[in-house]
Amino acid sequence: MSGERHILCMKWGTKYGPHYVNRLYAMVRRHLSCDFRFVCLTDDPAGVRAEVECLPIPPLAIELAPGQRDGAWKKLTTFEADLHGLKGTALFLDLDVVVVGPLDDFFTQPGQFLIIHDYPRFWRFGERIVGNSSVYRFEIGAHADVLANFRAHTDAMRAKYRNEQDYLSHFLHAQGKLSYWPAAWCPSFKYHAIPVWPTNHWKPPFVPKDARIVIFHGEVNPPDALEGKRNKRFAHIEPATWVAEHWRE
Repeated sequence: MSGERHILCMKWGTKYGPHYVNRLYAMVRRHLSCDFRFVCLTDDPAGVRAEVECLPIPPLAIELAPGQRDGAWKKLTTFEADLHGLKGTALFLDLDVVVVGPLDDFFTQPGQFLIIHDYPRFWRFGERIVGNSSVYRFEIGAHADVLANFRAHTDAMRAKYRNEQDYLSHFLHAQGKLSYWPAAWCPSFKYHAIPVWPTNHWKPPFVPKDARIVIFHGEVNPPDALEGKRNKRFAHIEPATWVAEHWRE
């Protein structure tokens, strides 16, 4: 790794307000001891705190059929050969993660490209390659071929892969560049923090042992978890009161 250390995030549309960016910055500031630049790639910088450098999301530059959206692929623009002139190492964080532990090791863990080893939902045969792109680290500009290949073969890649993390993982795995974070660092709230049934009806969700960043994917976001709400029929969680301790400015 070389050059500056960056935290990258991405915000577009209206699903996540600026408070998600602001709280993410505050969590990183509390848990990362080294100097860093915090960059939000966004279509709307309004309401984002001054410490965050807001830059435009690079255009994905692919042809879309009427009604098609590029949201499932936007993160690939972080692999532009020239990402707004940024140089150095970037740690990308989704807006809806909750940082609960030290982050320094995310910049020193060996590997060319590091990502969460995706959480299996059921028994799978063979090696599972796909990573969860809620947290990934890379050298800015070092993997421009990821985006170039997608742009050159958009239809084929969209037909073969479900989303950006599926494509990205297989592409870099084929080059021998894919590595995964230690499993305990980035647990899933949905899979690892909710007590097993039926104890989930009286025991609150917990922070998994050795967690650094808790990942909220699927039907639960931090405010839902704090409220004790799941967007899933017949599912139940008690309020995860620890979220308020960490997910704040």
